[in-house]
Order: sequence, then structure tokens, then C-alpha cells
Amino acid sequence: MKAFKAYDIRGVYNRDFNRDDVYKIGFFLPKLLNAEKVLIGRDVRTTSDEIFSALCSGITDAGADAVSIGLATTPMVYYATSRFGYDASVQITASHNPKEYNGLKISRTNSLPVGADSGLKELEEMVNTLEAVPIEVSRRGKVEHIDITGDYLGFLRKYVPKNLTLKLTIDCSNGMANLLIKDLLGDTPKYLFDTLDGTFPNHEPNPLEEENVIPLIQAVRQNKSDLGVIFDGDADRVMFVDENGRFIQPDIITAVLGEYLLKKEQGWVLQDIRTSRSTTEHLEKLGAKVFTWKVGHSFAKMKMRELNAVFGGELAGHYYFRDFYYCDSGILSSLIVLQVAEDLKERGIAFSEYIDSIIAYSVSGELNFRIAEKQEAMDKLKSVFTEKYDAVKIMDFDGYRIEFEDWWFNVRPSNTEPYLRLVVEAKDDLLLEERLGELKAVLSEFQD
Repeated sequence: MKAFKAYDIRGVYNRDFNRDDVYKIGFFLPKLLNAEKVLIGRDVRTTSDEIFSALCSGITDAGADAVSIGLATTPMVYYATSRFGYDASVQITASHNPKEYNGLKISRTNSLPVGADSGLKELEEMVNTLEAVPIEVSRRGKVEHIDITGDYLGFLRKYVPKNLTLKLTIDCSNGMANLLIKDLLGDTPKYLFDTLDGTFPNHEPNPLEEENVIPLIQAVRQNKSDLGVIFDGDADRVMFVDENGRFIQPDIITAVLGEYLLKKEQGWVLQDIRTSRSTTEHLEKLGAKVFTWKVGHSFAKMKMRELNAVFGGELAGHYYFRDFYYCDSGILSSLIVLQVAEDLKERGIAFSEYIDSIIAYSVSGELNFRIAEKQEAMDKLKSVFTEKYDAVKIMDFDGYRIEFEDWWFNVRPSNTEPYLRLVVEAKDDLLLEERLGELKAVLSEFQD
């Protein structure tokens, strides 16, 4: 089935997967995770109710109970899974994808992710090869409904700045952040697209796409805001715009989080293999021990636990916290950034000025190249550039990150698309342009 991916189940509903597939997923999930109850949340997409119904039917026909928390952000499901001790949970969402998509994010005990290497492949095999035969009626499970919103808001309120004077513009992307954000920050911020609408009529709920951030940039300038905030569709990711309307590269926000969290406790901080040296160096100045690891929430959450890391961050705008069961939360991340921004404002420092003090290098951003022979292309880049220049460090997981004295690049394959993804960073714009040109010349030999 096309919908089974590396980290979750996701695709265009009724093309890549359908109601019958969801029923079988629900039927075999309790067996896979040895769970008597399965916690379920869902986003506001137009197909989420149908998927919820099919999922519950499968779960209960297998003899387990389905416990619904109703409409929810993905982090709400992570929170409830760990807080209330569930061995299996599902969030029905396609996160930042367009409206015709939907999917299922599955977690096990302690909100550990179920990915391709931790159960998802086995589940796919069950769905594809086994028949789902309902047990006798008397032994079937039931569907329960619980409300955890108040409990979750109580957790988040601990992070709301006590005297919030910041002028804020917040783009909720017509997504799940709308469930909670006004309860936390009130009506003072200027809100964009603050109604739940699974058709996403204003822009796709993906803040990594530049065109989707344009309304926020314009509103920040018009409102003369101190900061702009934008959430993705299921509110597990968040991104920011400074008071000048400049989009802040999400890995830089990992450094910002350190200003608050590392002053409370020193320890490990996790970053992904694409992270800027600017972030690494800033975190180290704050006293962090920085660990670089693979991209993706499945990998990040496992490594966070191994390290007992204080927090972690990714270029895609996921931020993970030990005090949040090592999981990611866009709203929790935003509240911590607001703590830092509020402190800066009290000291008369603009957010842009502070960000400029962190950024010490020129970076390309993540670039995509349509290439079928991914490994061959990556190996060619490695051989060409390690022969041409003196490498000071080579990381050979999740593609390659090859570091030189005054520049580095990371090249890694997409798990779901025929793309190679490239990030390049250098000491200045001129060197960045030169090295990027050289890298592109090599990759051009492999492009479709």
C-alpha cells in the first residue's frame, strides 16, 4: 500500500489508502502493540471522521477498546498517551500536506513512535496478507470518549510568559492550533486564519513553503508586531517571522530555545544533520553538549531518550522536549520562544537583532534535486569533494555531512520521493555561491 511511509501512514485518501485499509489497520494494531485500549485523536480534515469511524470499527472488532479524545493536535495525543499510560495511540492527520491527504501517526507505550523500523512494516504486512475476521459480538470492544483538553492546557500554561507585552501576529493555518492558542494567549495577539477548516481555504498548512508564509509576513509588517508565529496543520511544528518580516530558518530557533531551557538545566541538545554551525556554536556557548543525528521524529525521539537530552530541534520545525515525554509540540515551542522574546524586549533588544547575533554563516537552505540514482550521486559528491578539499569531519549516516574548515554540505535521500536533498553552508556568500555551483555541477550528471 502506497500510504505506508518511513514515519507514518499518509497519502491521498481513497487513492493511496481507503476505508477498508483503515479498518484493517485498526483491527491488527492492538495485536501489534499488545494493547487493550487504543487512544485516538483526529484533525479537522474533511475525511478524518470517516477514517475515525473505520479505525474504531477495526479496533473494536479485534476485541480492544477505542478511546477518543475528539479533535486534537498531534502533541495532545502524545501527551495523553504518556500521561495516562496508553500502550497504543493514533492521531488521524496528514500534518502539513494539502487538503486531499490524510493519514495516521501511530505511537506505542510512552509515546514512542511506530515507524518502518519499529512496527510499521509488520503492520503493513498484516494488512496486506491477513484476513480481518471479527471476534464474536460479546467479546468486541467499545468506543469511549474522554476530554483531556483541560489537563493539557494546564500543562502548557506553565510556559506562558507571566507579563506578556509582545505584539504578536499568529497564523493558525486553519488547523489544530486553533483548539488551544487563544486559551493560552487570549485575544490580544492578531490572529490569521483562526477557524478550524479542513479545506485550508487560505493556504496549505505547510509553513516551510515560502508562499504559505506571505500572509503572515505582510501582517507582521502591517501590525508592527514584535514577532510572527505560524503553525502547521496538526500543530506539531511551528515557525517564526521577526519584526521586519524575515522568515527565521527553523534550525536557528533551536538555538533560541537554548536561551530559556539551558539556563534552567545543562545537558545534551539534539540537532539534525542539516543544522547550521551557527546553531551548534551558539548552543555550545550556552553550555550545551550538542549531538548531531538523523532527520525524522522516529530517530529523534529514540536518540533523545538515549541521551536524556534536555531538548532537540530539526530544520523542519520540530522541537522535542524531555519535559514533554521527549516529544515535539509546536505550541509548547512557541511559548518558550515567547519567553525569550519577552525577555529581549524588556532589555530593549529587537528579535531580529538577537537572531543576527546567532547567525554567523551563509546557508543555502534545503534544495531538492530529482535523481533516481541517489546513492551513486551521493558517493560521487563524497569522492569528488574529499579529494578536492581537506575534510575535517565526515558523518556517514542519513546521507553524508562533510565538513571543511570554512564550509560544509549535507546530501541525503528523501525517504518518500525520488529526490536528493542538499544543504550547503559557508563562511560568506561568495564562498557559498562558489561551492554550491560546484556541487550542482556534479549532481547535474545524475538528474532526470
